[in-house]
Amino acid sequence: MAPAQLYSTESGRLFHAGRIVIVTVGLPARGKTHISVALTRYLRWLGVKTRAFHLGDYRRTTVGPGRDVPDDYFFVNASPSSVLLRQKIMKKCREDIYHFLNVENGQIAIYDAVNAMSSGRKALAKEFNQNHVQTIFIESACDDERIIEDNVRNVKISSPDYVGWNADDAVKHYLARITAKIPYFETMEEPDLNYIKMINAGERVTVNNCSFGYLAHRIVFYLLNLHIKSRRTYFARAGTPSEYDSYKTDASLSEQGKKYAEMLGETLIRHREEERQALIDRGGSNAPLRPLSVWTSTRRRTIETASYLQARVYKVRQLTQMSQINPGVCETMSEEAIRETMPEEIAKHEADPYHHRYPRSESYHDLAVRLEPVILELEREENDVLLIAHESVMRVLYGYLMACNAADIPNLTFPRNEIVEIIPASYNNQAKRITIPGLPEIMVPDSPEDIKIPVPPSRVISPFNGITDSPASVESAPA
Repeated sequence: MAPAQLYSTESGRLFHAGRIVIVTVGLPARGKTHISVALTRYLRWLGVKTRAFHLGDYRRTTVGPGRDVPDDYFFVNASPSSVLLRQKIMKKCREDIYHFLNVENGQIAIYDAVNAMSSGRKALAKEFNQNHVQTIFIESACDDERIIEDNVRNVKISSPDYVGWNADDAVKHYLARITAKIPYFETMEEPDLNYIKMINAGERVTVNNCSFGYLAHRIVFYLLNLHIKSRRTYFARAGTPSEYDSYKTDASLSEQGKKYAEMLGETLIRHREEERQALIDRGGSNAPLRPLSVWTSTRRRTIETASYLQARVYKVRQLTQMSQINPGVCETMSEEAIRETMPEEIAKHEADPYHHRYPRSESYHDLAVRLEPVILELEREENDVLLIAHESVMRVLYGYLMACNAADIPNLTFPRNEIVEIIPASYNNQAKRITIPGLPEIMVPDSPEDIKIPVPPSRVISPFNGITDSPASVESAPA
């Protein structure tokens, strides 16, 4: 089951929704692929079997690496050879969509393409309807040149089309290609089609609701919280407590913890400035840094860890949903005591550490369901965000952003001497680890190797043997 999936069915399809094809509409650099990837990630998180089919990938595969389509490829009155090439690419993509829906029991296929003309969209809806598949169109419209250029610079030129290009040259070429190759575009106004139109990165949303069911309304709700502006997300652990920190005690920071909070803030501020300067040195924009918001739980340690940044006029928010996983009866028990007194629970937990609950505790699945409002807030936030939280919360939120499997989430590790940075790209997110230099070794001990308990003591990095990454490592999430 998926991380936030509530139930399963024999067919694998949920919410009595049947099969749906979501068709994107919009000129390049308007955020269609970002919407496709984000929606795929969210629906998979809910357990809906979803796959995105990017027509650009089929185009690149057909024409070959380093080659481009003919100049009139996107024109209405294209040459016969261009029309045949276009039909060949679209035919292969549609065949894969039907195979996913009919053979692999997929539920939602996302057809990511320009789909510029009203006649073509009506033909698509008719074809899918004849095959008993519901169609929903999502148009991303944008007339704000700043948003378009920012999207091109931060996301589009990282696509396979521009490997090895200079950033400025890639931006100019991409914008010129939009103007020259797609001279005809008709915005969505068809009264008989189901569509959602997002205008200027979510400033305004129009819904033409013809026959939406529950799952379609969940998609609309998600899109109301989504924008296409590029921003960074950072994860950091809270500092160490002044006394043994149980779930009920809610201890304050120790002197070491206060020093850690200062070093965390200084490291992140310095890193953001260095990243901005590196962008300027590469010929990028010299615009000011995007504002940084700091999110914590309502636990004392997370709030006090954010105090250094709050004193420097960074906005801090406290969210009750970000509180750590509830350990239940295991709260004050040692690893040996849990193993001796609850061998059956240990066996169940080791068989499925994501879904298992110790007595009176929460599972990671419970935590994922609890964190859904935070996920939607995170999608809606336009500033860069630093999340200061317990490792259990970081595992789940990182698992969402990086599209991790449920089985992998309990094994993710977040040493206290690292800040994790999530960077958006064309088809996935990337994660980079930033070292906090000079942190005392006592604050970042090795992970225990014995028992898998749900909440480790505060001075322990992780109770799991999981992913270990060097400070410079970069991870990528699948689309």
